[in-house]
Amino acid sequence: MSDQSTPTDKPQSPTTIIDAENDKRFQIELEFVQCLANPWYLNNLAQRGFFQDPAFLNYLKYLKYWQRPEYAKFIIYPHALYFLDLLQNPRFCENLRNRDNATKISRAQYYHWFKWRN
Repeated sequence: MSDQSTPTDKPQSPTTIIDAENDKRFQIELEFVQCLANPWYLNNLAQRGFFQDPAFLNYLKYLKYWQRPEYAKFIIYPHALYFLDLLQNPRFCENLRNRDNATKISRAQYYHWFKWRN
C-alpha cells in the first residue's frame, strides 16, 4: 500500500476571514436596500412599527452610503434609492401604514416602468 498523505486545511488568515465577512455584509445590505423598492414591503414594515424604532431609523441613515456612485452601480432597482431618501421623512413613513397609499405608490411605480420601457 502506498503512503498517501491527506492534505490538511490551512487555517484562514484574519484578513481572509474579514474579507469574507465584509462580502457577506455587502450582499445582505445590497439585498435589503433593493427590497426598499417594493412599496408592499415598505407597507409591511410600516404596519409592523419598524419606522417608529430609532435603531431601525439609524440603520436606514447608515444605508444612505448606497447612494454613492461606487455602491449605486450595484443597485438593480433604482427606486430603492429614491425610497431610501423618502424613508428619512417621518411623514412619508407614517403614510406608508395606509394600504391605499401603498397601492398608489405601487401603481405609480408600475406606470413609470411601463412608460419608461416602452
